[in-house]
Formats: sequence, structure tokens, C-alpha cells
Amino acid sequence: MHGSQLARSFPRSIFSEMSALAHACGAINLGQGYPDFGPPPQLQDAACNAIQQGHNQYAVSHGERVLRQAIASHAARWYGQKLDPETDICVTCGASEALWCALQAVVEPGDEVIVLEPSFDVYVPDVRMVRAIPVPVVLEPPLFRLDPERLRSRLTKRTRAIIVNTPQNPTGHVFSAEELQALAQICIEHDLLAIVDEVYEHITFEPHAHIRLATLEGMSQRTITISSAAKTFAATGWKCGWALGPEPLISAIRRVHQFTTFASATPFQYAVAEGLQLPDTYFHDLRADYTARRALLLEALAETPLVVFPPEGTYYVVADISPVAPEMSGYQWCRWLAQTVGVAAIPLEVFYHDPALGRSLVRFAFCKQEETLRAAAERIVELRAVAP
Repeated sequence: MHGSQLARSFPRSIFSEMSALAHACGAINLGQGYPDFGPPPQLQDAACNAIQQGHNQYAVSHGERVLRQAIASHAARWYGQKLDPETDICVTCGASEALWCALQAVVEPGDEVIVLEPSFDVYVPDVRMVRAIPVPVVLEPPLFRLDPERLRSRLTKRTRAIIVNTPQNPTGHVFSAEELQALAQICIEHDLLAIVDEVYEHITFEPHAHIRLATLEGMSQRTITISSAAKTFAATGWKCGWALGPEPLISAIRRVHQFTTFASATPFQYAVAEGLQLPDTYFHDLRADYTARRALLLEALAETPLVVFPPEGTYYVVADISPVAPEMSGYQWCRWLAQTVGVAAIPLEVFYHDPALGRSLVRFAFCKQEETLRAAAERIVELRAVAP
């Protein structure tokens, strides 16, 4: 007996592979994007309090009311977006489940779904698991901006939706008002749904700012917005995410969600509700802290022959290894880097339908404590003298 043909076609996650390699050889892990520090103390206390107060059984399937209200208030506060917590929100086990449920809810087998590349590695498998067809549209370095005409050229009568990630993992690109307006126009003209992953919404760098696509004219009824607590509150293990949108779409997502995980962890919902209500200073300090971490890593990378693309948002930096390893793929170089230099990174070739498009690109994560980044920086600068 063996697994299905579809399951056999999926490779092992590059994040699991590189994290295991980092552990095995004692490398500093700048690969997988999880912080090496915890959530704010207020949220940790709130989670413990929720447990002690008896919030330990199944939550309401689509989310505890306290969290849905907090999500709605957060949307109004930061984006001027009006959401009904009773009909327009579904709480999920992280943003990844929200994406899975969204695709299951709105895409039919044989539909085409536009995926902007390089793309986070769950997007294409999720599209394939609903028996739809992923259609890549490549964002070119160094800016990774959307080319509307390239997007238009990939549309057919079977195109149903487009997956957008802004701020974008892995490139760090923050889609501008101009790009989003062009995207909105295409969605309206061709009656497309937009599924927008915004998990890095609060991590952007001056002068860039996150704009919610759903707030643009004509987009509120055709956009599913996905986000989570993971990046904003350094709580990737809490797996608390949500999908937002008009009642017909969210109702469909809720139906899928109830038969996928049914509900996410109850105590963490109460903690995240408190987090979303933190004062503006928390979110401003978050941006300032990541700006400082970004500067530290960029300073180290500037001491190497790598070609570096400074990010506009997220907590990743993309670099081109061509000047130091023209004969190696990013995958080969990342393994060499971990084993020889003692720093783990992620090759971008796994984020493209054609690995050759990202063959020389790698990604470093800076969601780490300053001491971790400084230790990594000391090793990274060795690239001036060490070559594969």
C-alpha cells in the first residue's frame, strides 16, 4: 500500500529540511521564519488566564466571539474596514488553514488560480489539492513588482482567483497603491476573486506601508483577506489565524472549516483578542524593532560579495549568490553555508514552478534576537574569505 499519486508528488518541506540540517550541524537558523523570542508578556498572561478560567474545551467553530469582535475592531482601526463579526469572519488554525479552506470553498476542479512567484510554498500544493490548476506569474528581481500586462496575458476563461501575498514572503515586497489598483481593475474586469495573505501586515519599513486590497473600490465583495497572530505577536506555534470577507464567501469557508479542524485552540483565541487591542505603541515599536534587526542583517550582508535586495516589509532578506557561487544552485549553496559557515538560509528555487528562475536566490530571516543576529553576522562576513 502507498499514498496517493498527489501526495507522492509533494516534496518534503524545505523549511523542515533546512531546520533539521541547522540543528544537525549547529548552524544559526536564519532559514525558517519563526522568532527565537516569545509573544508579549500580556498575551502569555492572557493565555494562562484563559486556561485557568476554564476556556479549555472546543471553541465556537468559526471563532470565539471575543476574538471575532477584536478582529473586526482591528480592521476598523487600521484600515477603516467595516466587518460584521457575526458573518464576515472565520477563525482558523493559522493562516495556512484559512488559505486551504478558502480554496476549498470557492474554487472548482479545473479552475485556474493565478499564483505570483516566488510564492510561499503552500500555495501551489493547496491549489493542486482542490484539483485546480496553478498558473504562475513571475515577479522579477530586484524590485519584484507586479507587471499588470504579464498578469493579463496569463488569464483565460477558466481563471477563477488570484493569490496575493503582501507584504510578500519571500521577497519582502510591499505591493504599492499603484500595483494594487491595477490588480483590482483586473479582478473587476474579469470577475476574479482575490485571496490575499496579509500575515506580515504590521511589518513594513519606511516609506512603505501596507494597504488592504479589500478596501479598494469594487473589491470588498470579491476579496478574502487572510491574516494571523503568528508574525505580529511572535506566536507562530499558536496557529491562530482568520479569513475575512463578505458573508457569502465566509459562510462557504466556515462550512469547509468545520469539517477540517472544526476550531482552533480556545485559550489562544482569548490571548490574541487581547493582543489585537494593544495600544498603537505596540505596533509602532514592532515596526521599529524589525527595522533595527533588518539594518543589522543588511550591514552584515553588505560585507559579502552577495547581491542583496533590501526588503520593504516582512522579516526576510533575499540575496543573489551568483558572485560567490556561480556554479551552484541556491539549494546546494544553502547546504554548504549551513555545514561550512554555520548559518542556515532557504533557497528560493523551491518557490518557483521552474526552479531555474530562482536558482541563484536565497532568503535569510531576521526574526531573531539581536544577539542571535550578531552571532550570525560574525559568521556571514566570513564569506569574504571563504568560497564553496
